[in-house]
Amino acid sequence: MGKILIVDDENSIRVTLCEFLNRRGDSAESASNALEAFYKIGNSNYDVVVSDIVMPQLSGMQLLEQIRQHSQTTQVIIMTGEPTVDTAVLSVQKGANDYLIKPIRKETFLRSVDNALKIKELSDAKRLLEQKNLLYQHQLEEMVTSRTAELEKNMQGIVFLLSSVVEVRDPFTAGHQSRVGNMSAAIGEIMGFDRKRTELLRIIGYLHDIGKIRIPTEILSKPSLLHPIERKIIETHPQSGFDMLDRVNLPPFIGEVILQHHERYDGSGYPKGLKASQQFLEAQIIAVADVVEAMTAHRPYRSAMDLCDVLNELQLFSGQLYAPEVVSACLYLFEKKGYLLDKMQHAISFPF
Repeated sequence: MGKILIVDDENSIRVTLCEFLNRRGDSAESASNALEAFYKIGNSNYDVVVSDIVMPQLSGMQLLEQIRQHSQTTQVIIMTGEPTVDTAVLSVQKGANDYLIKPIRKETFLRSVDNALKIKELSDAKRLLEQKNLLYQHQLEEMVTSRTAELEKNMQGIVFLLSSVVEVRDPFTAGHQSRVGNMSAAIGEIMGFDRKRTELLRIIGYLHDIGKIRIPTEILSKPSLLHPIERKIIETHPQSGFDMLDRVNLPPFIGEVILQHHERYDGSGYPKGLKASQQFLEAQIIAVADVVEAMTAHRPYRSAMDLCDVLNELQLFSGQLYAPEVVSACLYLFEKKGYLLDKMQHAISFPF
């Protein structure tokens, strides 16, 4: 049964309608004017409000407006002794759920209240379901966020581990992959890459030499220049890196860029001798960062070069070995931005 408020300035109507409802088990209360009704509505929850239109101080229409400002589910039935089409239309426009004409017949009144109670029950059930759905969606989003963060943490650990494995086998290049990854990301930013593309560059840089895991340690750490055969073995590492990453759940693009990071602008690189138009821009960026880092770092078979000499050589071979736009961005990074080589393994925001 429902809770109903009868609002009318005529006492006999209030008493009669409340009696109709209470006799059948509803909880009916009354108010003699709109102000009293509004006070009661503010202190109690009614399923249905049945209100006359013409009353002193505030009209039933004004009461209807006040109710609708606070609740869209409370059912409002308007009563009037002076019915007109305009009045009926206005009451519906302002949010009335039904419209009764005085004198009120018991059967008509009770049927209207019953319909209103059913609608109220359905509205409440719908609202409860929506709240449960919102709660479920919120919990689901929290779970997805938590799982995503956990997955990213695990993936980051894998990237860092793979990067470190190469350094363990070749301690002379410790920090090389991190420096290349960070420099590549910085060059990407200069070239206008968005955050996702920049982060992808960083990841590729951290992994670009992963194929060296398959190179014999004696070749990686050889304290003298490599024999041509040993050089050929070293040149297999881009393909090895591609093959390794092809077996894991990473975007294929990462492996493709790693495969190309020793290609050169004029097609003189390896392993496939691709020319500029056949290369990914990301691979051209990794190539420049790789060369700059390698030439400025000490190796057992040579001393580190001065950064100014490295940048001069980079500019000298721009358009021949290295992509001009990448060289320009790299020079701007060091000469204008004062970039310093960074070997930290930064937290990675995975763009996929």
